[in-house]
Amino acid sequence: MQSTKQTDALPSTPSLRPAHKAAPTYTATIYVGLKRHYDGDIMDRSIPVAEIQHYVDSVGLCVTVTDTTFVYGDGSEPGLAVGVINYPRFPASPEAIEGKAMVLAEILMRSCRQWRVSVVFPDHTVMLENPDEN
Repeated sequence: MQSTKQTDALPSTPSLRPAHKAAPTYTATIYVGLKRHYDGDIMDRSIPVAEIQHYVDSVGLCVTVTDTTFVYGDGSEPGLAVGVINYPRFPASPEAIEGKAMVLAEILMRSCRQWRVSVVFPDHTVMLENPDEN
């Protein structure tokens, strides 16, 4: 049996060093349910996602949208966890990120017809309450 050893050298490729940007880490996570008043109709996620898209387009923000399930006494409901980061493309101070997260949380609370929405920051959690839904 003959060996098929290849002696041709691989072509050299240039070392690619992509440009990079960095920003100090600061995050917020908005938790919003999709069931109106805990026992009502379940909203299609496309409605809040469209609201999120409109907001991030208007202020220069990058978020993640993750499906989640809230389990609480005597029930459960589907919802969304909306992650806000200090995206280096749109860097901002922690105060600016908090402000944008709070505005987005209020938009989601109203559009999803929720009584409450939680916003979790690295060092504290805020619960918004909707006076129009109570």
